[in-house]
Amino acid sequence: MADRPRPHITPGRRAPGPSRAGVTTTWREAPPAARALIGGMFVNRLGGFVQVFIVLYLTGLGFSATQASLTLAAYGTGSVAGVLAGGRLCDRFGGHTTIVGSMVVSSVLLPAVPFTSDFTVLLLVLALQAAAGQAYRPAAADLLSRMLPADRHVMIFSMYRLAINLGAAAAPLLGAALVAQSYELLFFTEAAAGLAYAIVVARCVPRQRRLDPVARARSSSRGRGYRPLLADRRYLLLLLAMLISTLVYVQYLSALPLAVHDQGLSTTVYAVLITVNGLTVVAFELPVTRFTQRCRMRPVAAAGTALTCLGMTLYGPYWGIAGLVVATLTWSFGEALSAPTLFLAYPAGAGPPDLRGRYLGAASAMYGLGSTAGPVLAVAGWDLLGRSLWWWSAVAALLAVPAAWAGVRPDAHGDGSRPPVGT
Repeated sequence: MADRPRPHITPGRRAPGPSRAGVTTTWREAPPAARALIGGMFVNRLGGFVQVFIVLYLTGLGFSATQASLTLAAYGTGSVAGVLAGGRLCDRFGGHTTIVGSMVVSSVLLPAVPFTSDFTVLLLVLALQAAAGQAYRPAAADLLSRMLPADRHVMIFSMYRLAINLGAAAAPLLGAALVAQSYELLFFTEAAAGLAYAIVVARCVPRQRRLDPVARARSSSRGRGYRPLLADRRYLLLLLAMLISTLVYVQYLSALPLAVHDQGLSTTVYAVLITVNGLTVVAFELPVTRFTQRCRMRPVAAAGTALTCLGMTLYGPYWGIAGLVVATLTWSFGEALSAPTLFLAYPAGAGPPDLRGRYLGAASAMYGLGSTAGPVLAVAGWDLLGRSLWWWSAVAALLAVPAAWAGVRPDAHGDGSRPPVGT
């Protein structure tokens, strides 16, 4: 059973019940370290340029499109390996040490990229940088979950996602301004953003207490690596749901622009659809979370997965621009509904406290794996099936929704409570 830390409450003020723990209350009563962690995350994602511009950078140097695609594959592979390693390091050394180490190593590797001309060495550097640069993710989620009580997890993770989304949305604009000066400036600025995040964590986030002897012995008895997690069959089903839903979700990056072009519509229409997704998530995720944090996690995870697959399926018919907008709103709302619960809050409490980093790392790995393989599979599927590809999103729902339902414990509540016996 996951540990439940005490809430941070201002002296002399009563702790509100879960039903009143809205956005303002959760933020105000969160420990300063949690607020610093989220603010630092925004700065870190605001400097996330390399993955966005690496293809343009390499092709501008004369590398082929095939070589550029290989770098994306190396980056994606490194990212998956990084979050898995980060989960293990978090459980062993603590989230504080893992984040600082992750950001420092990543920031050291980044400036080497523009001075690397050999393609094989470049692939290795980018893969190592991606691994180091993503290892912080399970550690940051682990720290947040330990700083706040269980009834605040869904809401604080929604805020955490908001910081990530806002930073990621602004990063391409800032990166374009830097590229106008020089690509070297792009790499050095991202390295500086990583170091800034490391400094914030080092100065503002306290180190975790070491496990007591009994807890250390229990942790050692579980075995090394991810073997203890692999014995959790229920969680493996949830990981399957995460992977399938991510493979469907990332079709908006590859198959959707092809579908827009197939309807004879301009690239501007595609840009508008992506903007609709971003605005929907930013505008609705926090308000929706105020409701979902009081619900059982099982139906929230299943409903969000279903809406994601349904939204992509709705791209199938020729409904014009209005139909494309409706489809985009559908899967965007599914993302806002379930993402804080499915990928963060539930994994943070699904396993024993000494395995929390690995549970969160496995969840991040499924998202990373789906994000890496999804666009490639979607483009290949479009070439083979054309618009029929969208109907396979419905088939994916037949697998992902039951897996999400079965993968979440029936007694798991977003407010940290358990239902009465027999419900």
